[in-house]
Amino acid sequence: MAMGDRGSVALHHVIEGPADAPPLVLLGSLGSALDMWRPQLPALTPNWRVIQVDHRGHGGSPVPAGPYTIAELAGDVLALLDRLELDRVHFAGLSLGGMVGMYLAAEAPERIDRLALMATSAGYPDKAPWETRIEAVAHGGTDAIADAVVRNWFTADFAAAHPDTVDWARDSVRKTPDLGYLGCCQAIRDWDHVARLGEITAPSLMICGTDDPSTPEQPHGATIAAGIPGVRFELVRAAHLLNIERPGEVNALLTAHFGG
Repeated sequence: MAMGDRGSVALHHVIEGPADAPPLVLLGSLGSALDMWRPQLPALTPNWRVIQVDHRGHGGSPVPAGPYTIAELAGDVLALLDRLELDRVHFAGLSLGGMVGMYLAAEAPERIDRLALMATSAGYPDKAPWETRIEAVAHGGTDAIADAVVRNWFTADFAAAHPDTVDWARDSVRKTPDLGYLGCCQAIRDWDHVARLGEITAPSLMICGTDDPSTPEQPHGATIAAGIPGVRFELVRAAHLLNIERPGEVNALLTAHFGG
């Protein structure tokens, strides 16, 4: 059995880049699928074997009954690495993907080479917003929260200049299966890895958005910056999906961190 209590599911994934290049896993946010990484592919695929992954309950992955735990989401990733016969990988995760990355780097350190975290949290002291969102999705599905979620994903200026990206983002949330979204919300509500951050030995990069209402620098980025030994901490002018809003800066930070 994997890291979770109930075993793993076979995650949907797409691999691009040279077969003999160092493997790099990309794992995204709640309410997204692997297409959220399109802005990174031109920078990453020349030098890495880029493995883009859908969380359980998202995109093309199975939707088991919830609630889920971050340990189970991490177990899914380990099972995928085992299937791909990859002992050790670089890992980049944004938001929920970053939580999975922190769990893996602390609890299965032999599997993670270098770690990049973006717009993420080691735990939410205030559970109330997650309870509210869980209730909204339980009653109205992902349709009920799509507009509110996407308002946090991009700054107002970026959203006004890129309406097509905003439309894509809303569709991404709405297309996420209600049960999968709900299960992952419950995992995030119950997530608290602050006390384990000191166990992370992988060389780590944390990128925080200056205008991110979902995982602001205080307390989220600052907690991670204080907790992971030797972490490099960077700020970019963006909201939550900073990889889409500031791809040039983010890609430069990622390629430097992973050794490109």
